[in-house]
Amino acid sequence: MNIIVLCGGLSAERDVSITSGTMVAAALRRRGHKAVLVDLFFGYPDRYNDPKEIFDTVYDDDIAAVSENAPDLAAVKASRGQNNNSRMGDNIIEICRAADIVFLALHGEDGEDGKVQAIFDMAGIKYTGSGQLGSAIAMNKEITKQLFLQNGILTPESVNITRGTTSEQLKNLAASIGFPCVVKPCSRGSSVGVSIVDKPELFEAALEFGFKYDDELIAEQYINGRECSVGVIDGRALPAIELCPKEGFYDYKNKYQSGMTDEFCPADFPENITCKLYRAAEHVFKVLKLDVYGRMDFIVDMSGGVWCLEANTLPGLTAISLLPQEAAADGIPYEGLCELIIEKSLKKYEGQI
Repeated sequence: MNIIVLCGGLSAERDVSITSGTMVAAALRRRGHKAVLVDLFFGYPDRYNDPKEIFDTVYDDDIAAVSENAPDLAAVKASRGQNNNSRMGDNIIEICRAADIVFLALHGEDGEDGKVQAIFDMAGIKYTGSGQLGSAIAMNKEITKQLFLQNGILTPESVNITRGTTSEQLKNLAASIGFPCVVKPCSRGSSVGVSIVDKPELFEAALEFGFKYDDELIAEQYINGRECSVGVIDGRALPAIELCPKEGFYDYKNKYQSGMTDEFCPADFPENITCKLYRAAEHVFKVLKLDVYGRMDFIVDMSGGVWCLEANTLPGLTAISLLPQEAAADGIPYEGLCELIIEKSLKKYEGQI
């Protein structure tokens, strides 16, 4: 099968995306597929008369580690050297049309917000994972929370904060949530721009940090408990994984640097809590109109309450990412996971004209 593995983009998670994409492409090649890794932002040089010729090139499987900090996107943008504001590089549509399917190894703003999916739908390009609607819904944490509340899914209380909110309004918002609280960008992933604020005098600094990454933030109730994640493939929950950072909380560094977080899969919860997590993950998957696969983040509080924080429509696929660990605990090796995602994604297109 000819497969484009699309990664990178101009998002804070581009390094994670590139590492995931490189691993996916290498895994698919080991299974006999012709997989080509392409950066969404940089595109592909126009050097072939027929785009299908790119699948006959031999590629290097060198896999770089994710850096400790999110990349400097201004520097990335400047390095392309093109005088336009397009977030999509040259020839992306043409080469993606030449593939049997595009494996979306994108993360964050470029890829998980539904825009790429919408463009591909219009162009008749097949791709892996959720469609444009589910992707857009899940990317916006405020809308996600509204749907959670409407559908009986337990989630921390939150308030929405936009640029220009006055100091008096901020005081009222902070008072309504209380401390400690969590401040995070409304439409970003990988814990980029997230702060845990334990006292009022640190609130505005947390907002300033969050506004570096988004024009809209949410401040939510801090839930004390055990953090875990549950992947879902084709509507079925995978074994839960518990996350125990050695320092601080599960932020960008602790997510992507090896050895920073202890991870236990399957998570050691009582059977009734495990069942609640699985039911909640599968319910969230349906409510947010997700397709094929995803990963839901939870806190299990001290009394056994299961609180859903958010959903990830294109979860990471690096060597230390959570979904591959959960799949492995379910008997699905990494290469098998990549092929399963493709198999289930292709089913979406059966019967279409």
